Amino acid sequence: MTATWDPTAAGVLRLPSGRLVRGRGLRHPLPAGPAPDFALYLLGKEPPAVEWEARWVRWPDFRLPSDRAGAAEALREALSRAGDARVEVACGGGRGRTGTALACLAVLDGVPNTEAVAYVREHYSRHAVETPWQKRYVSRFASA
Repeated sequence: MTATWDPTAAGVLRLPSGRLVRGRGLRHPLPAGPAPDFALYLLGKEPPAVEWEARWVRWPDFRLPSDRAGAAEALREALSRAGDARVEVACGGGRGRTGTALACLAVLDGVPNTEAVAYVREHYSRHAVETPWQKRYVSRFASA
């Protein structure tokens, strides 16, 4: 695993460190191009098997992760892997849970908590982070 995403590809977010992470909605077809090396799936129920390595975080739609410590650990793993691998973060629609997770990755990568939602809305999707409690989760997410 030594290749990352094309920075101009749909759904790819460039973090301040230069790491690239692709966000997407699982209800949409898999985008053209290379497959992920690692994926973090944020769903209320276990996702179907995929051909690449994947980790599931139980995270019901419009809610927050069921296990917040486990979610933080999974996000740290995704950020670490994004240094030299194609990492995908996805939920059903690719906006709320995915946007929240991407904002948390931005916090881990050095964006202040108070600016992370705006960062993801500017660089990924203006519809990212759909609920007030998702926004609050990002504002309280610990970077250490």
